[in-house]
Amino acid sequence: MNRPPPAPPHTALSRENPTSLYEQIASRLQEEIEAGVYEPTGRLPSEAQIGARFDVSRVTVRLAVDKLVAEGLVVRRQGKGSYAAGKHVRHGLDTLRSFHESLLQQGLAASMRLLEKRLVTLPSALRQRFAPAKRGLFVKRLHLVDGEPVAVGFSHLPHQLGSVTWEEMEQQPAYSLLASVTGKAPARADMVIRAQSADESLAETLEVPPGESLLVLERTSHYADGSCCDHACFYIRPERYEFVMSSTFR
Repeated sequence: MNRPPPAPPHTALSRENPTSLYEQIASRLQEEIEAGVYEPTGRLPSEAQIGARFDVSRVTVRLAVDKLVAEGLVVRRQGKGSYAAGKHVRHGLDTLRSFHESLLQQGLAASMRLLEKRLVTLPSALRQRFAPAKRGLFVKRLHLVDGEPVAVGFSHLPHQLGSVTWEEMEQQPAYSLLASVTGKAPARADMVIRAQSADESLAETLEVPPGESLLVLERTSHYADGSCCDHACFYIRPERYEFVMSSTFR
């Protein structure tokens, strides 16, 4: 569980300053955010702690935090407090790249935590895609940035990847594993993006309240011969994540 950072020592504000008290507080907090005072979790002190530090009412503190939220510098998380907005993650849709690789390409401290790995009978909805195979490898992995969950991925892969160790599956992206085990790299992928509310299981895994809106990326990847090599669904916390794509006029 992330603990709130200790509040800095009591700080006096200029009561004669024409700038309102909440704007002065917002400015101080912004300077501290930019200086990395609240890293690594990014969690700000509670409203009560900030109020005690500056000797102001909670209403004044709330106005200051509201200003930072409106400027995109702070995000509120229900039941968890206020956090400095992290670097926004951009996932390009016009380049075929694994989810984990897209995080690493941006210089982020990205990691994966393997939650489940087992050989299964393929769901009926996927059997035609993976035919003639009837069994495949099911993998559930949590993707983190700076140690904080950003997405959880559910993947069905060819059964040959069942020989991959737990450690390898936790450290290597699916596309790299496909290339090393089968000798073939994915050549194209079909993707669908939609929104979905988090059920209790997803909410617990991603550390968000139940009912929170999530981005969903459903991806079906194919080898050059057209055969399916990966079907994955990623459930993504949207406050730090965006999809981007370049296109040309035809």
